[in-house]
Amino acid sequence: MSDTDNNSASKVRLMEISADQAGQRIDNYLITLLKGVPKSRIYRILRKGEVRVNKGRIKPVYRLKADDVVRVPPVRMEEKPAAIRPPDAQIERLENAIIFEDKGLIVINKPAGLAVHGGSGLSFGVIELLRASRPTAPYLELVHRLDRDTSGCLMIAKKRSYLRHLHDQLRTDKKIRKHYRALLCGHWDKGKHHENAPLLKVTHSTGDRMVRVDENGKQSHTLFKSITTHKQASYMEIELFTGRTHQIRVHAAHCGHPVAGDDKYGNKDCNKELKKVGLKRLFLHAYRLEFEHPGSGQEIDITAPISDELSLVLDKL
Repeated sequence: MSDTDNNSASKVRLMEISADQAGQRIDNYLITLLKGVPKSRIYRILRKGEVRVNKGRIKPVYRLKADDVVRVPPVRMEEKPAAIRPPDAQIERLENAIIFEDKGLIVINKPAGLAVHGGSGLSFGVIELLRASRPTAPYLELVHRLDRDTSGCLMIAKKRSYLRHLHDQLRTDKKIRKHYRALLCGHWDKGKHHENAPLLKVTHSTGDRMVRVDENGKQSHTLFKSITTHKQASYMEIELFTGRTHQIRVHAAHCGHPVAGDDKYGNKDCNKELKKVGLKRLFLHAYRLEFEHPGSGQEIDITAPISDELSLVLDKL
């Protein structure tokens, strides 16, 4: 099948790079632009010089600049089955969970049990639901992640420049402050506690991915402060200073007070007792985000209240 078949882009295209598109690698730009084209094909046309920037050959690692002109050759597109639209009820639930939105950013109070990315089949995550809800939106990408069973503040960028700015805040400026609320098993008596145990990702022979405290792990920093303490469990405010996978859950367990409802790192007896007061999920909620707005430079402070389900558990305690 040739590159000029019916299911192909049959003409050379000259694409001018906007300021919002600048900064990304040419290979990533093409992967996004040429959806359905195998990556091997994209790297082949780069190697052969069929893709040019400002009439010159470039390598896959070349970073685009504003006003660059990219020559995109005709390429064969793989036919894909029509995408399955998520159920309207799921889309509406997510739209109702939006707690902040402007021209470049969305913050949702993510429901527990909803993954940020969908799996195979009919499983839809936050991004799939948003894209189905806003089919003409030119750009929707996650700024950061939350575990599937964790609820609360989740940011989605509507502009690439916003994503880049927020990632800079996460990586270097440390201007994004993430505050959580959690119920931990047992009576917390450590006061204000900084936990700095290094964390290492491991994969078991079963394929199950876990995180453990290990001297060879990555530097990690979590601050625990109690709000109310009970004999059975303690309601905590937690701040993340690093963003490691399962960081709060592993650090809490390392402190001897695992997160209530955690079936991976938690305490089975504690979870069983707390089920009696109505806890049916992981009690971990991304409660508050503080960050510098990528567009205005203003300090933004957003709070996502905990669900009625979790509030009722606290009332019963």
